[in-house]
Amino acid sequence: MEHLILDLTLILVVAGVVTLVFKRLKQPLVLGYIVAGFLVSPHMPYIASVVDKENIQTWADIGVLFLLFALGLDFSFKKILKMGLAPVIAAVSTVFSMMALGILVGKAFGWSHMNCVFLGGMLAMSSTTIIYKAFDDMGLRQQHFASLVMSVLILEDVLAIVMMVMLSTIAGGKSLGGSELLMSILRLGFILILWFVVGIFLIPLFLRKTRRLMTDETLVIVSLGLCFLMAVIATRAGFSSAFGAFVMGSILAETIEADKIIRLVEPVKNLFGAVFFVSVGMLVDPQILLSQWLPIVVLTLTILIGQAVFGSTSYMLSGQPLKTAMRCGFSMAQIGEFAFIIASLGLTLGVISDFLYPVVVAVSVVTTFLTPYMIRAAEPCYNRLSKRLPKRWLRRLNHLGEMHHSTQAERSNWRKLLTQMGVNVVVYSILSTAVIAPMFTIALPFFRRLLSGGADSWYANAITGVLTILFIAPFLRAMVMKKNHSNEFRALWTESRLNRLPLIFTVLVRVFIAANFVFYVVNYLSHFKSAIILVVALVAVVLMIMSRSLKRRSIRLERLFVQNLRSREIEAQVHGRKKPLFEGHLLDRDIHIGEFTVPEDSLWAGRSLAELNIGHRFGIHVSSVLRGIQRLNIPTGDTVLFPGDRIQTIGNDDQLQQFATALREELVPEDAEIEKREMHLQKIVLSATSPFIGRKLKESGFREDYGCMVVGVEEGQEQLTLVDPERQFEQGDIVWVVGEEADLKRLLDA
Repeated sequence: MEHLILDLTLILVVAGVVTLVFKRLKQPLVLGYIVAGFLVSPHMPYIASVVDKENIQTWADIGVLFLLFALGLDFSFKKILKMGLAPVIAAVSTVFSMMALGILVGKAFGWSHMNCVFLGGMLAMSSTTIIYKAFDDMGLRQQHFASLVMSVLILEDVLAIVMMVMLSTIAGGKSLGGSELLMSILRLGFILILWFVVGIFLIPLFLRKTRRLMTDETLVIVSLGLCFLMAVIATRAGFSSAFGAFVMGSILAETIEADKIIRLVEPVKNLFGAVFFVSVGMLVDPQILLSQWLPIVVLTLTILIGQAVFGSTSYMLSGQPLKTAMRCGFSMAQIGEFAFIIASLGLTLGVISDFLYPVVVAVSVVTTFLTPYMIRAAEPCYNRLSKRLPKRWLRRLNHLGEMHHSTQAERSNWRKLLTQMGVNVVVYSILSTAVIAPMFTIALPFFRRLLSGGADSWYANAITGVLTILFIAPFLRAMVMKKNHSNEFRALWTESRLNRLPLIFTVLVRVFIAANFVFYVVNYLSHFKSAIILVVALVAVVLMIMSRSLKRRSIRLERLFVQNLRSREIEAQVHGRKKPLFEGHLLDRDIHIGEFTVPEDSLWAGRSLAELNIGHRFGIHVSSVLRGIQRLNIPTGDTVLFPGDRIQTIGNDDQLQQFATALREELVPEDAEIEKREMHLQKIVLSATSPFIGRKLKESGFREDYGCMVVGVEEGQEQLTLVDPERQFEQGDIVWVVGEEADLKRLLDA
């Protein structure tokens, strides 16, 4: 126990000093914690170091729980649904591209398979904390591209949770196919169903019934209790405790008490989160950094160049113009807290090498320092690229940036198209699986016995593989091509160029799914290298798409399938009618909504919107003012602003930027002599020469001329007598006044 107290004292004192320095240097506090961990580690011989690393690691594990719990509190199904398809495309494309790039780099260094897989997971996750802090420090948080980046980061965090679950399964030596995959899916389904039932019914109902009993103290205890309960449930189900903490956080995020819980849990999260990041710094070994300098440099360049290229491309696939895509992609060129969590998971499971952790930490430190410079470099890089690109290409890429407000009909087409595509993928996947299963269980053993080759019969495997691919080819082609010429697809394609890349993305996703079926068949029956199998799979899928005979076969099978199973539903869908709805219009400016908070020391506080003349000064519109639990929509010019008010405004990036700058800079100046403003209580005896003799209190000038207030007059009683404003002061009166030291001195000298 004594060692634990000493270690925590050392950690918190050093972390406090270092983070103050980093705050002064305007650097992310996460880096300060890592540096503090390095200073208190056994690798730094010049100062005291932590003695009991096991206990600190336990506290760090609790810190991971709180970090994921807090992340879940910021997560919301409604928020994800409102984002639309564009952030999903950008997030998925970026994560998979960077993960593949990380695996390739690891393979190039000759690292083990598990090191490469975990490295790919680490490089795929950008840092929400660092990017948010960089945007805030640079005054970019209210710009349109920043909101796109934050939307993608939320989805990346969700993908990171799923990735942690999958990495835990892989690290445990479990296969992702067959019965193990089925059990993992069933366990995940159990957690998700529990998530849904508890999140929609039990937790909000419980909090509603106990709302009158909930104080701040009881609410934080109940919230953390629920967090650890779900962590235990997730652990018993075979998942990580961090996943359970995230699930409970996302459940509570849908309750009315969510904002209050976030505020109450914040100090606890900060404490344990600091211990976690300090523990990360403790693992940095200078000897390893010196010996692994080349991987650190290569991985740093991989992140910077990879995010700049693949990140920007991913945002372009989601429908953003070239300039916006580059600003988004360059902003994400770093790794942060999730990389440490994934690395900690790998070390805990004992599947990654000891050198990988400090290498990733070093890369994170370097890329974090470079984040502001990468954000600033996006626009100059765009300007140089725009001068070299053909004008026709540049016009097409930038045309994607025209503001497009989807109509009700367009949103309906997207829903119908995605639903139909999803159903087709599921149906044809089931049919393909139904073909593969008997081919492998019946046909393959038959051909092996027939050809007398046993399990190693190359001819039997080849014949079975070719026949299987031929049998499932119509289904795979239908999976890829079905609905690509539907009315909804054509309507979305012609209505807006902004829809075209997302539509192409839906085709690529289905190609990837179809390729995986071919990949599975070839991999099951052969011993080719993974790269060769993947190439064969992609070539086979392309040939299927181009084959007219397969097209005819898939159409015949589809018609028969539809006739037998879905005739009534398809006819109702084909002959359905939609009501014409007209709403909205195209805007000629890139406008969006920004939210700003009135600082406590703002010069705007206490003034009305008419006095501030916000509309004419900045060209923006104030749509709402949020004050506590009140919401003032469409405020008038008489609406007065107060400290802490949240103002929702409508304007473009430049207008909102000017508004944010003015709100941040127009403050009450700091009082350089604050120590002299202390109030004192002073007794004054009125002498014969006092100027107050014969004057009434209301005309004495105590308040107006001297800035002091008369508290009372002493008349021989235990309590002071309140002074009537009409009372005249007389010689010998003992008057008690309150005021600042300088004002009292002037009063005594009068």
